Order: sequence, then structure tokens, then C-alpha cells
Amino acid sequence: MARADRFRQLLDVAWRIIREEGTEALTLGRLAEKAGVTKPVVYDHFGSRSGLLAELYREYDARQNALMEAALKTSASSLAGRARVIASSYVECILLQGREIPGVIAALAGSPELEAIKREYQIGFIERCRAALLPFARTGSISSAGLWAIIGAAESLSHAAATGELTSVQARDELFEIIYAIVDRPPR
Repeated sequence: MARADRFRQLLDVAWRIIREEGTEALTLGRLAEKAGVTKPVVYDHFGSRSGLLAELYREYDARQNALMEAALKTSASSLAGRARVIASSYVECILLQGREIPGVIAALAGSPELEAIKREYQIGFIERCRAALLPFARTGSISSAGLWAIIGAAESLSHAAATGELTSVQARDELFEIIYAIVDRPPR
């Protein structure tokens, strides 16, 4: 199997392990066993469990970005249109990935290296939100604190929808309201 094909296979099997057995069950040895390859093959692709988790998060982030960018291109050029797209695409991406991504996100917090990767992607999301929403900000700017509040709410609400504590509609609608309120704040 070509290296790129093997890499794809290993990621697919890793997602399946997380979905069926939980993030704690994802080890490089377990991945090798489930993928029908030797441990050195898995180590060659990822180096460590942290490397594997980082790749899973990168894949999730790329999917989330592509979904949001495509939706933004066709959205109404208004605060409501952009806020709805951001809320919908964030929640939808989490739900498309299923219950697996909250476990990966939690595991990322387990080491400084993985936390740095998560932070890098969060900052990228914040900057995409700033660019999409800034033209509609009542004050002409959106505070960094407000943008961090949006991503915090997005993660929490999406996690609640993924675990069944909220419906996807509840999560999406509440996130929309939060985004709209932050961007449409009156001057202080």
C-alpha cells in the first residue's frame, strides 16, 4: 500500500477505535492491531500517541475550516447570515465527526505540545471569525475576549450536542445568539 493510502487507512481506523472504544483505548499498539499492520509501521507514520492525536485534530480542523469557508462564500452578507453560518458549521462539523472529537480535544489538553497545537487552531478559527464578522460589528471592532467567548461557547455547545445533552438545533441556535450579541454590542 502506498504511504499516503496507509496513512489514510490508519487515520480511519483510529477514528473507528475512538468511536467504538473511546479515546483512552487509542494506543499505537491497538491501532496497529486493528489496522492489521506492525507497530513499526504505525510509529513510522505518527512517532507517538501525541503525534497521532495531533494528526486527528489537524484533520478535524481542516474539515471544519473547509465546511465554514464554503458556507461563508454562499452566505448572506449580513451579521445574521455570517453568525448563522459560523454557528451551523461549527456544530455540524462536531456532529459529523461524532462523539470522537470531544475525546480527542480532551486528550490534547494532556500535554503542553498538544495544547499548543489546539491553541494554534483556536487562534486560526478566531481570526477567521474576526474577518467574517468584523464588517458587521457595531463598534467597528470585536474584542479578543469576545472572540474567545465565541470559541468557548462553540466548543461547549457542540460537545453538549454530540453527547445528547442538547439537540443540534438548540446548540446551533444558542451559538448563533451568542455570536450575534457579541458582534452587535453597543459602544461602551
